[in-house]
Amino acid sequence: MASAAMGYAGLSLSREVEKGLPVSALDQLVRALAPNDATFAFRLVPRATLARRRSGGARAARLSPAEGARVARLATVWEMARDIWKDDDHAREFLFRPHMLLDGQRPVDLVLANEFGGRLVEELLGRLQYGTAI
Repeated sequence: MASAAMGYAGLSLSREVEKGLPVSALDQLVRALAPNDATFAFRLVPRATLARRRSGGARAARLSPAEGARVARLATVWEMARDIWKDDDHAREFLFRPHMLLDGQRPVDLVLANEFGGRLVEELLGRLQYGTAI
């Protein structure tokens, strides 16, 4: 039953991403994940594009499907990390520190690179959660 509920939640998120997540979803994630980095949002949406979206009215204040997918991917990994460490600071430390099981790359960089990097980080988090990361 739990996997069916997750499937419905994933389908709903997929639809929301395709419609265009609101820019406020990006803002909320950035405040939580990188509260001291005023430029972090521009890793998800280029500065000029984000400025245009913010000044363009209600419909323009939505992310493109590709931008929304990056936000959703990063939010999923962020929630997984928070669930494992039960502490925002420790979750941030994991995401922003190079990891030996990722060839010395930072998990956040892999997640932002593409969906395959996101999956690698999700797999690592799963292994860490269940004590099988070696």
